[in-house]
Amino acid sequence: MSRQQAVFGISGWKNSGKTGLTERLVAAFTARGLVVSTVKHAHHDVDVDKPGADSHRHRQAGAREVALVSAQRMAIMRELRGEPEPSLSDILDRLAPCDLVLVEGYKRDPIPKIETRRLEAKRQSPLAPDDPHILAIAADHAVAACSLPVFDLDDTDAIADFIEKAVLSPRT
Repeated sequence: MSRQQAVFGISGWKNSGKTGLTERLVAAFTARGLVVSTVKHAHHDVDVDKPGADSHRHRQAGAREVALVSAQRMAIMRELRGEPEPSLSDILDRLAPCDLVLVEGYKRDPIPKIETRRLEAKRQSPLAPDDPHILAIAADHAVAACSLPVFDLDDTDAIADFIEKAVLSPRT
């Protein structure tokens, strides 16, 4: 994997605040002048295409990849058709160059990350004790007996500062 861009993960159980934090971090880093990309892992069957659309019809006819392009955006959809799910490294290699890639999910991948915790999360068991790549925790409640830095889940600026020091500052 070419590591031209810095990579940082946001991991946690379902409903732990990953998406909200990722969204706020993208806005914060973009406001700081960085070019940010994201990778979101889904554990369910996901389809960004609409049944009946021309691109969907192309895929249904058997196309392996379909590029949908307009003046505002483009998307490339790839049908795996029995191939294994691509690794995070494979996905990162396909992204255009940027300053920072925020990765939501991929909780078992060996990238630096922050663990999100919310009282409403699907599970409450902490990930950090079993993952040396978790560098900090962002929670909506007090976290007891933790050797890692702990941030309020809504303190986006402090979390962005931490990420910047962890993965962007060493690059300069």
